[in-house]
Amino acid sequence: MFTFSQTIDTEIFARLPDKFRSSTKRSAWVAARQHGNIHSFLEGPSFDRAGILYCTDIPYGRIFKVTPDGEFHLVTEYDGEPNGLKIHKDGRIFIADHKLGLVLLDPQSGAITPLLERANTEGFRGLNDMIFARNGDLYFTDQGQTGLQDPSGRVYRMRADGTINCLIRNVPSPNGLVLSHDENTLFINATRANAVWRLPLLPSGETTKVGLFLQLSGGLGGPDGLAIDAEQNLVVAHAGFGSLWQYSYIGEPLCRIKSCAGLGTTNLAYGGPDMKTLFITESATGVILKAQMPVAGSVMYSHM
Repeated sequence: MFTFSQTIDTEIFARLPDKFRSSTKRSAWVAARQHGNIHSFLEGPSFDRAGILYCTDIPYGRIFKVTPDGEFHLVTEYDGEPNGLKIHKDGRIFIADHKLGLVLLDPQSGAITPLLERANTEGFRGLNDMIFARNGDLYFTDQGQTGLQDPSGRVYRMRADGTINCLIRNVPSPNGLVLSHDENTLFINATRANAVWRLPLLPSGETTKVGLFLQLSGGLGGPDGLAIDAEQNLVVAHAGFGSLWQYSYIGEPLCRIKSCAGLGTTNLAYGGPDMKTLFITESATGVILKAQMPVAGSVMYSHM
């Protein structure tokens, strides 16, 4: 029905140095997914207010920061499985850890502090990603091993006052998520369904009439990270396809952003002086790609 009218090329911005490539270290996360020995799995790109890019390495419990000249620095290494990472406006670094729940990172000392290990006395399946609202509410996905065989992934909201509620609990592998500019809609990648879901948010805080917004096809994984720009165009990172897809707010295909490296295009963040550069974690080869976009990323959530 639709075709993508434009392809945007990428280039390598930074490569994880050999000294950080842990191909022989044991990892339960890797073993559970039958990846074999892998050097890293980069995820969770997010910029701080100084323009420093942070990212996670899930299987080996590492957080890196990457300077504007593309140099990796190890911030911390701990007994966890860090996936999504977002930086609060007060400087705190929030991590959605598949093993530990929500944790906080002190970027100066590297200390990890537990924040939320379970919700309403119920343990998490394995957290994945998150996004802040303007008022400080935190939306996050609980993916675990859910999929079409077990479509019971959940999406939570933690209000700024600490109150927790579950918005939905039947998603086959909930992953990346973003809010619309008016914060009345939450978009969520349902990875194993190869789809993007649309969740209307009611004034009561509940959701209703959840619908299928985009249906993707192909790839070895599915839609992973998700971002929104200043014109409310969505960019979907398609892990296992080596591409990202940009759609308008009504779902019209706009362009393909194609990896110049591997197929593991897991997540993304807008950055650069004009916020028009898209930075993409490519997990298969352990690099961060960049692409110049025609529209700046939304500043609403870039430095919450």
